[in-house]
Amino acid sequence: MRYSLVLIALALIFHSSAQAQNSARNNGISLGVLNPGKWNAITDVPGVSVGQVTLVEGADIRTGVTAILPHPGNLFQQKVPAAVYVGNGFGKLAGSTQVQELGNLESPIILTNTLSVAAGMEGILDYMLFLEGNEEVGSLNAVVGETNDGYLNDIRGRHVKREHVTEAIKKAKTGPVKEGNVGAGTGTICFGFKGGIGTASRKLPENLGGYTIGVLVQSNFGGVLQIGGQPVGKILGQYSFKNQLESADGSCMIVVATDAPVDARNLERMAKRAMMGLARTGGIASNGSGDYVVAFSTSKELIASPLNVAALDNNAITPLFLAAIEATEEAIINSLFAAEDMKGKNGRQVKALPKEKVKELFSE
Repeated sequence: MRYSLVLIALALIFHSSAQAQNSARNNGISLGVLNPGKWNAITDVPGVSVGQVTLVEGADIRTGVTAILPHPGNLFQQKVPAAVYVGNGFGKLAGSTQVQELGNLESPIILTNTLSVAAGMEGILDYMLFLEGNEEVGSLNAVVGETNDGYLNDIRGRHVKREHVTEAIKKAKTGPVKEGNVGAGTGTICFGFKGGIGTASRKLPENLGGYTIGVLVQSNFGGVLQIGGQPVGKILGQYSFKNQLESADGSCMIVVATDAPVDARNLERMAKRAMMGLARTGGIASNGSGDYVVAFSTSKELIASPLNVAALDNNAITPLFLAAIEATEEAIINSLFAAEDMKGKNGRQVKALPKEKVKELFSE
């Protein structure tokens, strides 16, 4: 009995700590007009899970892996409708052309650093090829995205290994998602502040279908930060071309998930709207930025029989567009609120967003 009470107490502590995680909403800033899901995370989309491995070692290693799984089954045998949109292509998104060509996704999505894309692919193969039912598989499209964390991380050391990738996949779970300095966001920088992993969701009202849209981002880009229309970057005196010209460059990986029965063509249209969410935060998709969106649907009907089930028609897609924009915007802002100061390679230090100063802007 005492043991059971301890387990219950630990579960409650975990639940409350997950709820208390720093976010825009926890700081009194609500973005958009649609309501978030239970966790305000990509995992609000039924079946979607996230796993992360964080590597913080010594003075120079600040990197990691984030894995997103559309459903808990065998993705090669049960592919999901998917699309890719390239906002600015200065980056590496392995597996993107097959997703664009065939309109489906057959592997977990892995996010990591620029020089670890190969390890990401190897880790996916190590996991997928040995799943039951894949014994005869001789071709598999591994999807791996990246941003460059080389300012804080010893990126040339290629410290992410294939086993870290399989670990992240195996650790994937539903429920709350840790944000900020974690996984693929461990060493990233956003708008000159510490960036990281961020997530958010939107739940459409029943009269608009009741569908859920979730977004997860790896924020590592620049511009002039805006939060809820407030020119925060300008007010704080930190924006591209002011302190350092190179601060505009970087990348943002965006993953959009929905349980709505949306085909690959309209998923690509949703992915385009995610870039509008990035723009609402002040991102400018600079010349040196790799801004990619991968969007997928977990609709059980489309997974089971993609050729025989009617997907939503164009007239029903507009609410999903708004949800994708709002969730992307909030996911990026959440990545900043959750991030903490970090010191890394060569003693460099990047400060977190000054949350108290930002809160003052919204209390006036």
